[in-house]
Amino acid sequence: MTGHNHVHDHSHDHSELGEMDLRVRALESVLTQKGYIDPAALDALIDTYQTRIGPRNGARVVARAWVDPNFHEWLMADATAAIASLGYTGRQGEHMVAVQNTGEQHHMVVCTLCSCYPWPVLGLPPTWYKSAPYRSRAVKDPRGVLADFGTVLPETTRIRVWDSTAEVRYLVIPQRPAGTEGWSEDELASLVSRDSMIGTRLADAPVAARSAA
Repeated sequence: MTGHNHVHDHSHDHSELGEMDLRVRALESVLTQKGYIDPAALDALIDTYQTRIGPRNGARVVARAWVDPNFHEWLMADATAAIASLGYTGRQGEHMVAVQNTGEQHHMVVCTLCSCYPWPVLGLPPTWYKSAPYRSRAVKDPRGVLADFGTVLPETTRIRVWDSTAEVRYLVIPQRPAGTEGWSEDELASLVSRDSMIGTRLADAPVAARSAA
C-alpha cells in the first residue's frame, strides 16, 4: 500500500481492545498483583514516550525542515540520516521515509497488519492507530477518516495512504501554517502534533496555538 491513494472514514470508537491488548492488560494485572511492577511508574513511563519524548522529537524534526531548506532536502532524500543527525535514533526508527503534505497532496499513515510506528520520533502509537477500524478504514475511506478527526480537505486535494511496515516507517511533514513567518523553531514545533505527523490532522493554526498557551 506504499503509494496507495485511499479515502478514509474513521470513528473514534478505535478504543476497542484487540486480543493482544487484552492479553497485555491481563499480564499487567497479574504482575501488579504480585508486586513485580508499579502501575504509577509504568503509567509515567508510557506517558513520557507517548506524549512527551516521542511527539516532541518529531515536532522538532518538522520545525527544522520548515526553516532550513538544506535540512528539508536531506530529510526528503534520506529521512533516517537526517533524523539521526538530531539525535533521534533507535529501534522502530531504523528505516524512515518522510512525505510532505501540500495543498494538492495529503499523506496519511497506517499499518494495515499490526501497529508499525516510528517510536523515536512519535513515541508510542495511540490506541486508535492500532485498532482494526482505523487500519481498515484508512485504506478504504481515508477522506472520511480525516473528517472524523476534524480534518476536511478540498475535494481537489489528493489523499495518499502509506502502509507502514517492519522495514519502513513514515513521518508526515505537515504544511507550515500561514502567519508563522519569523517564528523560531521552538515556536513552530509547538504547532506540530503527533496526529499531524501521522497525517490525520493538520498542524495547528498560530492563533489557536497561542490561545492554548
